Amino acid sequence: MNQLVNGEWRTDTYEATDEEGAFQRGETTFRNWIAGSDVPEHVDAEPDERFQPAAGRYHLYVSYACPWAHRTLLARSLLGLEDAISVSVVDPWRGEDGWQFSPEKDGCTRDHLRGSDYLRELYVEADPDATCRVTVPVLWDEEEETIVNNESREILRMLSTAFADLGNGASLLPDADDDATVADVDEAITDIYEPINNGVYRAGFATSQEAYDEAIDDLFEALDRYDERLADQRYLVGDSLTEADICLFTTLVRFDQVYHTHFMCNRKFVHQYDNLWPYLRDLYQTPGVAETVDMAHIKEHYYTTHPDVTPSGIVARGPDLDFEASHDRERLGGEAPTPAADD
Repeated sequence: MNQLVNGEWRTDTYEATDEEGAFQRGETTFRNWIAGSDVPEHVDAEPDERFQPAAGRYHLYVSYACPWAHRTLLARSLLGLEDAISVSVVDPWRGEDGWQFSPEKDGCTRDHLRGSDYLRELYVEADPDATCRVTVPVLWDEEEETIVNNESREILRMLSTAFADLGNGASLLPDADDDATVADVDEAITDIYEPINNGVYRAGFATSQEAYDEAIDDLFEALDRYDERLADQRYLVGDSLTEADICLFTTLVRFDQVYHTHFMCNRKFVHQYDNLWPYLRDLYQTPGVAETVDMAHIKEHYYTTHPDVTPSGIVARGPDLDFEASHDRERLGGEAPTPAADD
């Protein structure tokens, strides 16, 4: 796979699987935190005073296709940060040169800040000697002219906390009146990550039967478990939609259209689950969510960008799902993020 090595783009350096054929996700590189962020206990970092939260100062680089970048788009939308944080969208197709900007293509934009042709140019601007993968999302600071962070889970928490005063007053974390805590949200996000969020990739990119079988077993054991949990509660943690739901949503919304077929996660569709499927529709119909889902970008990216998995580049057409169908999840109580009332 392709990455930067000492600031130079290489196409022959990064191995995605280990000797046993198991997929290994590389670590993200830029891990700074905006001042005023609530840094989770499991993260060994402190907010950096160089990066003060301010409307118009920060920019997100995203792909509609990428579930990790999608997390940040969802938070930006639900928290009403569209005017505070601007966005550039890369091409869903990713070739040997990595993520690129194709403003002539539907749903894509130019690099609004620097006019770059490729996202890797931003990485080199931030660190001329960078040795890393070039991934989305990227949170860029226009004042310091550098990347603040490119780890989706950490950007998500920054949007929820450091930028809380710049949005619509909604929250993606439990409040003081909720029985749940922020620690419960962090625990759920961690629990979802390896078997589900990363599990679909572990299955799809496995190069041995043993690695694939292990990933599939972990994935569907976790999906079955969460289907049971959601039988009598509307959201994953507490009585409101939180960051944990966002992290599960971006995998579930891609599952039947992409992961089931492309990544051979075909033991079961999400739309065959009694509770995960209504839960997914409930989240999709939450104001501010549907407009962040671009299924055309999602399907183009996966089916045309992984020639080792689907060398023909043919985009699968099905299934035809109705995300707007009634879900009847309101009966379980709970509430979606809502803007704070005007004083």
